[in-house]
Amino acid sequence: SSLCTLEAMLNRCRLVAATAARLGCRRGLSSGGAPPPPRPSRLLLAAAATVAFVDQRRRLAALPGGALTAVTAAAASDNVQPTVYSETKDHALYLTIHLDPRADKREVLRVAANLQKLVDKVCPPDLRDESDETWAGVGFGYSFYRAAVGQSGSAASVDFSYPHRRGALGELPSTGGDLFIHAKSNQVSKLFELCQAVTAAMPKGSVRSFEDIYSFVYRNGRDLSGFIDGTENAADEESRKQIAVARGGGSFVITQRWIHDLAKIRDSKPAELESFVGRDITDSTELRRKSISSHVARMTGGNAFEQKKQFEIVRQSMPYGTVSGESGLFFIAYAASPDNFNFMLDRMVGKGSDSHSDDIMRITRCVAGNYWYFPPTSELAKFA
Repeated sequence: SSLCTLEAMLNRCRLVAATAARLGCRRGLSSGGAPPPPRPSRLLLAAAATVAFVDQRRRLAALPGGALTAVTAAAASDNVQPTVYSETKDHALYLTIHLDPRADKREVLRVAANLQKLVDKVCPPDLRDESDETWAGVGFGYSFYRAAVGQSGSAASVDFSYPHRRGALGELPSTGGDLFIHAKSNQVSKLFELCQAVTAAMPKGSVRSFEDIYSFVYRNGRDLSGFIDGTENAADEESRKQIAVARGGGSFVITQRWIHDLAKIRDSKPAELESFVGRDITDSTELRRKSISSHVARMTGGNAFEQKKQFEIVRQSMPYGTVSGESGLFFIAYAASPDNFNFMLDRMVGKGSDSHSDDIMRITRCVAGNYWYFPPTSELAKFA
């Protein structure tokens, strides 16, 4: 029945898209010179995006359970953990673990290496389908990896420590961590069970503290600020793999927890928010004219229209939080090198070639951050 509902939604969206297409595209002039190419109407863009979203869900729902398992098997076959370049799901778990200094590092590595067994316990392979399949990956903080794995590790020669950064508009604190689990599922209950299983499996007395954050899809992929998130992500899997995976199958990960000033966002005019971000809040098209301090300009390296990006990442960020407490964006991204992240974070706080800070920090603040290394599956297997 859910598949029939999706089919009905898809047909309705196609009708909207076709109607919008018949209405034509609007044209607008820039400040001078030749007119820009035709720009699709916001109605058409929104309908097309919804068609793609629903169509993807319909295709996934039509797959047999074995084919869905093959999605994660494909990632494992090329020595990459399942979460690195796969698509997001409706919910995610971000589990950060701080270990007691006296923890048995080899035993902790063993638990990490057996993560897939814990996933299979929560979602038995012979029973799972698209509605509850869970993908999970594990990464290690810089200090723990050096101490536990040492020179034998595939990232032994890479400095992926996360420095504290400070700028005119705020700070990007370094809050550390030893172990990080990133998991995705369409059922948040499965993620909750997985978190319970992981923490219970840890050696007795080894965990000093942990934090589990659960995220959700908001308005078909928007941030709580109203902007579409992950606009610049590579669309095809092979391109995402090229960006996210280092030689050998490992991947470097950044995590940051941002708390949004939702009251300020609500009180701000759309034009002001768009100037902070550098994109149209409705359809996420890049602004032709934007400040050098806009988020887009800080991340790409310049404020020219469609500026060639110096570094790329694969974003997997999602909203989190409660109405009564804190809420915002859990920022997570994968890359083949920590250099990609360092370039972007330095530009957020005005470090380097100029002194401009990222205007997005006017409406949100970062309260936690760290880098992690997700080793290739072959390296993880050695710890089991």
